[in-house]
Amino acid sequence: MKNSNGKDDAIKLLIADHKKVKKAFRQYEELGPQAYVSKKKLADEICSELLAHTQVEEEILYPLFVRKVSKEKALANEAIVEHSSAKDLIKQILEMNSDEDLFDAKVKVLSEYINHHVKEEEKEMFPLLRAAEADLVEVGAKIRQRKQEILDQPR
Repeated sequence: MKNSNGKDDAIKLLIADHKKVKKAFRQYEELGPQAYVSKKKLADEICSELLAHTQVEEEILYPLFVRKVSKEKALANEAIVEHSSAKDLIKQILEMNSDEDLFDAKVKVLSEYINHHVKEEEKEMFPLLRAAEADLVEVGAKIRQRKQEILDQPR
C-alpha cells in the first residue's frame, strides 16, 4: 500500500488543506473594506486551520521526512522556520479586531507567507517524500486523526 492514491494519503490530505486555505484567502480578499465581522470570522477560521496544519506537519510529517530523506534535512528546517514566522503573524491576527489599521495587511502578508511555503512543500518536499519508502496512507491516517484532535481542543 505504499504511495497509494487513497484519500488518506498524507500528501493528498496536506494538499487538500493547502487548497482549502488558499480558497479562504481568496474569499477574504473579495470581502469589502467594511465587512469587519465577516473578515474577522474568516481570518480566525484561516488561522485555526493553519495552526492545526502546521502542528501536524511538525509532529508527524517533518520527522518522517527527515528520517526518509535525511540528506534534505535543510528543507524541513526551513519549513519549520517558515511555520514559526507564520505562527507569530497568526497570533497577532487572532488578537486583533478586524477594524484595526494593520489587520488586512497582516492577513495579506500571512497569505503571501503561506503561498511561498506551500510552493516549496509541493514542489520540493512532497515529491522527495513520495519517492521515499514511506507508507503515506498510514501517515495520512495519523495526520487526519491528530488534526481532528487539535481542532477539537478548546481554544
